[in-house]
Amino acid sequence: MKRLLGGVIAAVLVTASLAVTTTSATATPTAAPVLSPTPYMGWNTYYGLGGDFTADTIKSVADSLVSRGLAKAGYDIVWLDGGWQADQSRSDAGDLQPNPAKFPDGLKPVVDYIHSKGLKAGIYTDAGPYIPGRCGLGSGGYYQRDADQFAAWGFDAVKVDYLCGIAANLDPKTVFTEFAHALRNNASHRPMIFNLCNPVTSPDWGNYPESQQSINSWTYAPDIAQSWRTYTDVGFQGDIKFKDVLRNYDANARHPEVVKPGAFSDPDYLAPELGMTDEEFRTQFTLWAVAAAPLVVGSDIRKLSATTIRMLTDPDVLAVNQDRAAVQAVRVGAAGTTETWVKRLADGSRAVVLLNRGDSAKTLTTTAAAVGLSGSRFTLKNAWTDKVTESAGTISAAVPAHGTALFRVQPATGVPGIPHVTAGIPQVTKVGADAQAEGVAPVVAGGDELTVEVAVRNDGTTPVFEPAVTVAGGTGWTVKPLSNAPALIASGKQATFAFTVKLPAGAAPGSASLTASTSYQTIGYGVQRQTTVSPVVVAPAPPVGIVPLSHHQWISATSGWMSPTVDESVGGGNPIKLVGQTYPTGIGVASPSLIRYYLGKSCSRLTGTVGIDDVVSNVGPEGGTSTFQVVGDGKVLYDSGVVDRFTPKQVDVDLTGVRVLDLVVGDAGDGGYNDRADWAAPTVTC
Repeated sequence: MKRLLGGVIAAVLVTASLAVTTTSATATPTAAPVLSPTPYMGWNTYYGLGGDFTADTIKSVADSLVSRGLAKAGYDIVWLDGGWQADQSRSDAGDLQPNPAKFPDGLKPVVDYIHSKGLKAGIYTDAGPYIPGRCGLGSGGYYQRDADQFAAWGFDAVKVDYLCGIAANLDPKTVFTEFAHALRNNASHRPMIFNLCNPVTSPDWGNYPESQQSINSWTYAPDIAQSWRTYTDVGFQGDIKFKDVLRNYDANARHPEVVKPGAFSDPDYLAPELGMTDEEFRTQFTLWAVAAAPLVVGSDIRKLSATTIRMLTDPDVLAVNQDRAAVQAVRVGAAGTTETWVKRLADGSRAVVLLNRGDSAKTLTTTAAAVGLSGSRFTLKNAWTDKVTESAGTISAAVPAHGTALFRVQPATGVPGIPHVTAGIPQVTKVGADAQAEGVAPVVAGGDELTVEVAVRNDGTTPVFEPAVTVAGGTGWTVKPLSNAPALIASGKQATFAFTVKLPAGAAPGSASLTASTSYQTIGYGVQRQTTVSPVVVAPAPPVGIVPLSHHQWISATSGWMSPTVDESVGGGNPIKLVGQTYPTGIGVASPSLIRYYLGKSCSRLTGTVGIDDVVSNVGPEGGTSTFQVVGDGKVLYDSGVVDRFTPKQVDVDLTGVRVLDLVVGDAGDGGYNDRADWAAPTVTC
């Protein structure tokens, strides 16, 4: 389902002749049948393959689902998204027809092959009428005919989009209800899962009434469909960003009360290895699991690493998702950089997520009482590590940046278990004499001396003895302890171990890590050990002279969509151009964006121009507003206020004493639609 440009769609309020009414009965159907009591699982072509797939591709994926163990784990639907249809999607007789080059023998043999592997088959269409140039495929006017055709081909699931629907200005509740009726009453009497997919959101797509947006689907979809999309796409083909995963999860979490066995909120597809780190994908999978969301992989599973396959097939995480109570997780406490989410399970236990949205590792805590459990002893099973410990009531974990911890928690019985001890991830608290800002990923450079701390807390019911921590860094890094270890850590107490870490002057720039090895004696369970790792960025040398900042190596760079581009507008192919003036150097981004540079206190000035690139006018009049900030070591040095496409602004900032420089672009509070922002001719004096 291609995300369409909101301004273009808004301009296409199609005439009444295109707002085709369906030929199916319009009576409101009874409650949707329970076709999948727990969230369905499978694979979809969209994010990994786009429309580039054939009969052989689909058969190959079906083979891989079986051979790689995914089918056995429950991923049993092979789902064809848009791209299966012929260029002329209907025959002269009015029947949908597959692309003859991709499916020379039609779809039935492909479906039969999928079934021969013990799998199910899914297909895609749209609730609106086909409008050339606006959407790829539409069933408007043919609901019953298409439902009968899908059933005759042997499909087990149908995804119904709303791209043609919004282009024709249709009412989603009306058309999706009619389609549900047609699917349920297909001529073959074949049960077919109905995935209701309205991805329209404002302002992402333009300005639409709430009744036409995905955020309204919860009011009617649970009665007609097995699942319903709750927000726009989680990303673009081959380009999934962690921030958008969190955005979709938050939108999906708004109405947990309507989720029930056989009817599930859908935050969109799982997207491993399409732009996120392994840690970020583990977080997506964890959140989707506790959300009781359908688990449909959007990546090309034939190419996924063994690490990703192990994540996708983890039995404890899948058990949380497939719990028969079909309860969606809710947040406990306030929203923020760190959060706790809890899902009630059928046996009375709780699945508890400690979520770290931030850019640095943190030890996060909640309590058994906060997640709805009572008692004085609790068993905690870490779903990802399989380690089982016992707590006196505090649930804690050292959670990496953009990471999660997932525990299954229940009252403990019998003899006391292994104490629940959390060994913290190494924290860089100072670089030289400068305190490290909390929540910011540490940036170090050759020759720096770091102060590093590791906090070890005992949340068990019994003390632990002889706690010891060692820290190791990169090649040539020297480590010295600054503190003495205590004899024991009592229940409910914490000890902090401090170290100095010295980098050699010639430390190579790039990714490095600090590794803490923690050990302690327990009563009855011998020595326990934990290893925690903190990623560290070793910065490149700072700029020298008066240079274009865009030509200096950055530490990290993000863009709201696609990737930052050097000396071109975001997306590439166009020079940086503001109100008719072309700039030979600069950085093009989409909001929100953060670009980080290491200056090492060696620069004195930044000059340049900020604005919205002229290329936005090629898209339309909507959107195209941003804010620009220059931030030095966490302090805002320049704030542009709202900048539109007509009013670029000059930047002249004193950088004296700045070690780490951030160039930050925001969406000005109206969403990121058409926000193609430029840092034009950014020049530093060093």
